[in-house]
Amino acid sequence: MQPAKHIRPWIFPLLMSLVLASVQPAFAQFGAGLGGAGDSKVQVSAQFTTETANAPARLFVKATIQPGWHIYSITQKGEGPIPTEIRPPEMPGIKRLGPFQAYPAPDKKVEELFGNLVVETHHDTVIWYAPIQFDPGIAPTNLRIEGSVWAQACSDSACLPPQAYTFSAALGPGEKLPADQLTATQPAPPANSNLSPPSPFPPVPEPDVPEVYTPESPAATAQKTDQASGELKWHPYTNMEDFSAIVGTKGVAFNPEQVSANLKKQQEDKTLTFVLLGAFVGGLILNLMPCVLPVIGLKVLSFVTQAGESRGRAFTLNVVYSAGIISVFLLLASLAVGLGLGWGQLFTYGAFNVIMAAVVFAMGLSFLGVWEIPIPGFVGSGKSAEIQQQEGLSAAFLKGVITTVLATPCTGPFMASALTWAVAQPPGIVFAVFLAIGLGMSSPYLLIGAFPELIRFLPKPGAWMDTFKQVMGFFLLGTVVFLLSFLDWPYIVPTVGLLFAIWAGLWWFNRTPITAPSGDKWRAWLEATAFVGIAWLLLFPGLDGMLPGRIGFHGLYDEMNERFIARVGDTAPVGTIKLDGPRTVVVDFTADWCLTCKTLEATVLNAPPVVEAFERDEVVLLKADYTRRPPEVERFLNVLGSKQVPIVAVFSPDAPNDPIVFRDGYTQQMILDALDQSRPRS
Repeated sequence: MQPAKHIRPWIFPLLMSLVLASVQPAFAQFGAGLGGAGDSKVQVSAQFTTETANAPARLFVKATIQPGWHIYSITQKGEGPIPTEIRPPEMPGIKRLGPFQAYPAPDKKVEELFGNLVVETHHDTVIWYAPIQFDPGIAPTNLRIEGSVWAQACSDSACLPPQAYTFSAALGPGEKLPADQLTATQPAPPANSNLSPPSPFPPVPEPDVPEVYTPESPAATAQKTDQASGELKWHPYTNMEDFSAIVGTKGVAFNPEQVSANLKKQQEDKTLTFVLLGAFVGGLILNLMPCVLPVIGLKVLSFVTQAGESRGRAFTLNVVYSAGIISVFLLLASLAVGLGLGWGQLFTYGAFNVIMAAVVFAMGLSFLGVWEIPIPGFVGSGKSAEIQQQEGLSAAFLKGVITTVLATPCTGPFMASALTWAVAQPPGIVFAVFLAIGLGMSSPYLLIGAFPELIRFLPKPGAWMDTFKQVMGFFLLGTVVFLLSFLDWPYIVPTVGLLFAIWAGLWWFNRTPITAPSGDKWRAWLEATAFVGIAWLLLFPGLDGMLPGRIGFHGLYDEMNERFIARVGDTAPVGTIKLDGPRTVVVDFTADWCLTCKTLEATVLNAPPVVEAFERDEVVLLKADYTRRPPEVERFLNVLGSKQVPIVAVFSPDAPNDPIVFRDGYTQQMILDALDQSRPRS
């Protein structure tokens, strides 16, 4: 008897109705992203004016917000609310002379439930405006300034995912604003401007830069007291100009081009043979990284299953498993050559993280017995144990693929140096280095396939395998939590909703017995897939918010000054760094998805001896968060000749162009030695 056949005509539509009802009202508005402009909660228009005798040219951007909805201000601070950003493109011949201002000013409300966070919102209509300048020869009459407003629309009960509302500004009369509103923020006329000299334009504030204080300065004293409190204060990395001011306090110029040249010379000493050997060893060590732990149980179960098979078949299965590993590395090499993506950078894409969470969640449910992957030997148990007793080639290949993809947030020793050297080489060498890493990672399995007696210590197949499999299932669910940890909060609930939809779809599929006719099984797959697909469309109406710098973007980015302002939620002080003299500067390049980074930070950078050295030498500590590839952090990584984290760079004020850079991990003693070498000598 097949119960699924009797209930399928009505239970699946009912299930779908229940799920859709459960996400309403929270996601009732997500479908708006699929419709036309008339469905949007925010309408954006723009125009610009030309320069007059008493006023500069201005760009006006106007947002009209539906009643009952609001967006956040461009000055919103704190973790949670997504600040609005106005994004005019870099157009030749047009310069923005000052920051955008808002009229009317945002409404402000203190939310006590979120630590007295001040929430700044706009309702109904808001106009942003900024002074601009056209280069000589630009004819404004037929000009169009294209741009967008990145904003999140929220009501009292729901928030839509942030999205870009595009505009195309043409020449117009400008928005009618109070005269005092316009004159209060007018910029100083540029040197080549024909504005009337008497125009009362106060200067545009310069970007915040580190200031050098004398020892008697109260601010410097406060900084010393703060450093001596015993708690490390990591300042958020801002931009190259601010960094140059920090390391140049002794009068020695910091030159990014010179830094790149000096580090490149160090890389030139390596030979291809040396790099390939390092890549192989790095791949081998990758098997011991924490990223691989949740899926290593797959291979352990495979080894136990292979114990009763012929030596030739066991070797074949391990070769196929290794082929799955190597295929991922060759794909990553293609992405590195074609798109410039470094190791682990796939995790900077929100869509990739959501998909990975879905795949790992489905695997975890399979390990826990909710459903069974219809591939022989994958995680067969229960009623299909006898059918799936032998591992299939497709299962072996898929296990290799999944193991490698989940390993990418970790970087093994020797890997980073090999990859850093490879990015500057021709495509053929890039592929060779990635292939060497893949061979290193797969070498233990090839060795065990050739000499199965190496794993004679494993127990014989038995009931323990089912318990072990379920334990690994919980490890996989823990991996899902890890993947959710660096998604931006508006996407957490949609992703969890998608996981529940996957759970329901797989439960539905599993109601069809594994011995059922193939037609029934295909129909169950199509129904489950359709259900999950509809859930995806409802929960994620667009992918614009799932690109680098969107999901999980833990900072504010000032596009006018091209600087990473602050990491939201950090305990690090925000603002200028007060210096009373030359100091060593340590920059930690990290990312939320990088388990190696987090491990090194916990065990090395926050170790008592290192903390004491930082405080003793009054080291300036900068944290460069690469979670969502902010442009300023990526630019600095390029200066260091790298595309992946972790990296720690130690800069001496005596020689800021010759930093000590650790790419393959580091120990406490290595950091202490670097601090000693970089300590200012006078």
